[in-house]
Amino acid sequence: MTKPTATTNGRTPLALERYRKTIAPALMQEFKHRNAMATAKLEKIVLNMGCGEAAHDAKVLEAAQRDLGLIAGQRPLVTRAKKAISNFKIKEHDPIGCKVTLRRRRMYEFLDRLVNVALPRIRDFRGLSPNGFDEGGNYSFGLKEHTIFPEIQVDRVQFPLGMDVTFVIRAQSRDEATALLKGFGMPFAHKGTGQ
Repeated sequence: MTKPTATTNGRTPLALERYRKTIAPALMQEFKHRNAMATAKLEKIVLNMGCGEAAHDAKVLEAAQRDLGLIAGQRPLVTRAKKAISNFKIKEHDPIGCKVTLRRRRMYEFLDRLVNVALPRIRDFRGLSPNGFDEGGNYSFGLKEHTIFPEIQVDRVQFPLGMDVTFVIRAQSRDEATALLKGFGMPFAHKGTGQ
């Protein structure tokens, strides 16, 4: 497996700088927080690439691990089936995908690349659905193809795979979590439209 590209280079990621200088003060003012620690904050980003075919073909899992490692900049963890599913011929503990949890610098660098490089490369992109928030204010969405990331050489991809992206956010309300992601430039669609 090729070594994932290192993303940390000594400089503060642009998205983190924007959060500290612009987004956090604006959120404090808008939501009337007296304490800076009460302001909404991005805690981690989880990338999950499911490939049920991996249970039957090790090459699919290998390709998913390699590509997710390139996108995230760190080695992915293999996810395994918690229980057997006979309809899909999957046994308990079979490998079914891989995932990566990004924190701190790598998280902000990934967010910057996602918003400014990857999402604009989606054909006929109309914005992300604003309905992907859960009760805690965390936001999840799916990508149909992982080839939108510039780290992936499209001509070398044998197995086009989708992926799920989850933003784990510490916020006091769903509105504040939405405002945080909008501050980072997350392109939400207007109600009724969406990817």
